[in-house]
Amino acid sequence: MTMPISRRAVLAAGAGAAAGLTLPAAANAGAQHGGARVSFRLDAEVLDGGEQVTSVTLHTAALGRVDPASLSTGTFTVHAKATSPIPIAPGDQIFSEYDLDRPVTAARLDRHGNVVLDLAYAEGQTGGGTLGYIASKGRNVRLNLTYTITQQAPLRLRGGRAVTITEFRQGRLSNPEVDAFSHGVSRSGMKYRLYQPHRRGRRPLVVWLHGGGEGASLPDNYYDNETQLRANRGALGFATPQAQRIFDGAYVVAPQSQSFWMEDGPRFAPQIKDIVRDLVRRDHVDPRRIYVAGCSNGGYMSMEMTVLHPDLFAASVPVCGVVQSLAPGGGRLITDAELAAITTPTWLVTSRDDTTVPPEANSVHAHDLIPGSLLTLYDTVTWNGHRFNGHFSWIYVARNDPSHNGRHLWQWMAAQRL
Repeated sequence: MTMPISRRAVLAAGAGAAAGLTLPAAANAGAQHGGARVSFRLDAEVLDGGEQVTSVTLHTAALGRVDPASLSTGTFTVHAKATSPIPIAPGDQIFSEYDLDRPVTAARLDRHGNVVLDLAYAEGQTGGGTLGYIASKGRNVRLNLTYTITQQAPLRLRGGRAVTITEFRQGRLSNPEVDAFSHGVSRSGMKYRLYQPHRRGRRPLVVWLHGGGEGASLPDNYYDNETQLRANRGALGFATPQAQRIFDGAYVVAPQSQSFWMEDGPRFAPQIKDIVRDLVRRDHVDPRRIYVAGCSNGGYMSMEMTVLHPDLFAASVPVCGVVQSLAPGGGRLITDAELAAITTPTWLVTSRDDTTVPPEANSVHAHDLIPGSLLTLYDTVTWNGHRFNGHFSWIYVARNDPSHNGRHLWQWMAAQRL
């Protein structure tokens, strides 16, 4: 068995580095260049089922020009550990914590000359996710990630010199789509993430309202303002080049509830409205082209916003939205009279196999009452050959899949005006 020649137990992303292990004298002999220290970055991508770390970038360019012929999938190994950022009560469950080796599928150089280790990942695969779900709290939390890189073979530079890395320092988690959103806090204290288009002049605004698992957990002092971007592609979809072309450049804002939208929608509605009004004043948002969309809890809240503020939005897209309380014996969160009074153009999306928010009592019922509303009712939630939980119909919205009479959802939204 090949013995590792360099290993360091790294800390969680953003933390300081510990000292590297002392190497055997033979490891530094001959043409070896000892004492090299390298930082690395975790590269992530938001899949339809949530964010995963897909590669690791070692910042080796400062060492010299690496000979790509010296790289293989066995040159380095990668170990990943993910733990909750908040305490887990005895007997509670957190899904997606892990402590395992991540298979390296390719080793290559990027355009800067840094070594990139591509990692095995797939929808639903354990061991690459950045979020964990705490059952008792109904919350996704951003996991503390600790990656350990082990060098198994010398890294050769152009000219033949071999390099042994004695210390790896873990850096930040990088996701260009998530990082494109800036951080904001409204006057009422509601946090949000904001994508700004690359065009001048009055631009439309898409308000994305997250599901129940992406809110804050204030009893734990946990209000991270990012899980609503990392948990699914709901908000990110509207910031893609495809969506930006269709909307002619649009702002995308993703507010984060301090709890669950369904707990107190009428109290949250003015806070969301304040964020919208601030963006209209400050960021040149076109007040005639403001759209609201949301999933599950956020689907309820998108309808609640059009009930309470009928003149604010040009269109509404409730996705697997809640109308009937999910609690046993609970009443309607939005009454039939309120649904029948909605005047905002509305397109509802859901799936027949949604057992979390049954479509008949919720989306189908709302469609029957909201005047002129459209409904896309899928049989299952299946994308790229992978069948997801039936509740995840927001995947279709994030991919602009729903259509009616030949017109897709985003095109329909973009055409609406107050």
